[in-house]
Amino acid sequence: MGVGPWPAPPDSWPDDPRLDPELLAAGDRRNVVDRYRYWSLEAIRADLAARSHQLHVAIENVSQDLNIGSIVRSANAFNVGGVHIVGRRRWNRRGAMVTDRYLQVVHHEEPEDLLDWAGRADYEVVAIDNGPGAELLEGAVLPERSLLVLGSEGAGISERLLAGSSRTLRIGQYGSTRSINVAAAAAVAMHSWILQHGGAAPD
Repeated sequence: MGVGPWPAPPDSWPDDPRLDPELLAAGDRRNVVDRYRYWSLEAIRADLAARSHQLHVAIENVSQDLNIGSIVRSANAFNVGGVHIVGRRRWNRRGAMVTDRYLQVVHHEEPEDLLDWAGRADYEVVAIDNGPGAELLEGAVLPERSLLVLGSEGAGISERLLAGSSRTLRIGQYGSTRSINVAAAAAVAMHSWILQHGGAAPD
């Protein structure tokens, strides 16, 4: 995976401040799309931030959930505005495949801290959960300034966050299992928002 050193001597390297001289010299084997090859980390972060979506995603971390890394990776793929982790600060980053370096990851000690942020930033809090009274995500209209909230695997969303959400949406299921993996649910929910507000993906 990746590309080798820039195929030219240093005195003929491209004059582009976004490029990292160390990557030009040694090659770029990071898990990034082709347009970001040889770009510095700071340049990639700045470019993503400049065109990030207004969607934000939150997950309650009550058990150092291994799924958080996968959620961060999907959030990077959809270029969401930020990922919020409520509860324990520590989480397993292996599943993120270092994508957490490229987007904003915010920690909140308590559910009320997240809800306060949403209020100040004028975001509608939407719970993604299959509990009683949940409506189908399919066909639901999501606001552009959405904060999609998911619970940790097993425990689900706390009563405090459910009470602070404007509504609860569930993903339609057709098999025998009671629920799908929370990281998969997060990806489905993010893509549902993208279908409504994301526009065409870049080439």
